[in-house]
Amino acid sequence: MGFWKSFFSGSETSSSPTEIALEEFVDARGNTSLAGTTTGQICFSTDRNIDLYELEELCDSVGWSRRPLRKVKKALEYSFLVVTMWEVRGVNRRLIGFSRATSDHAFNATVWDVVVHPDFQKSGLGKALMQYLIRKLRREDISNITLFADPHVVDFYRNLGFMPDPEGIKGMFWYPG
Repeated sequence: MGFWKSFFSGSETSSSPTEIALEEFVDARGNTSLAGTTTGQICFSTDRNIDLYELEELCDSVGWSRRPLRKVKKALEYSFLVVTMWEVRGVNRRLIGFSRATSDHAFNATVWDVVVHPDFQKSGLGKALMQYLIRKLRREDISNITLFADPHVVDFYRNLGFMPDPEGIKGMFWYPG
């Protein structure tokens, strides 16, 4: 696992060439916001109290298949980290991004369900969402971060530093027949 050690050995506070130059603000509840957008204020949160119908609406906006809400709720409960991204205009807020990670709480985490509303894609916010998620995982001393990517988003993750397994290990899957 030499690659992974070198990949994550840099200081987590040093800025990489892929980081977005937006100001971050942290409120009393630990939510981070990005200023400087034309749509209002963009805020990140790790609060798991998410309206499942609003999450389903977000997933619908990108064409994802519907999943039973009871299973989505369970997935959120058992996730190691849940990150949401919100557009805030005055007292109104709108869920515009979501991601989560499962973990063994020591070495490994796998990122799941990364979604950004189409109105906010191609603006750097998906990148900011992933950087926020990775930074949170690194603060928990998680050094191996994996994900599964659909072919049309592979380049997005490559630009964030993800790459196919450099040691040639192939993932395997089991599905009920």
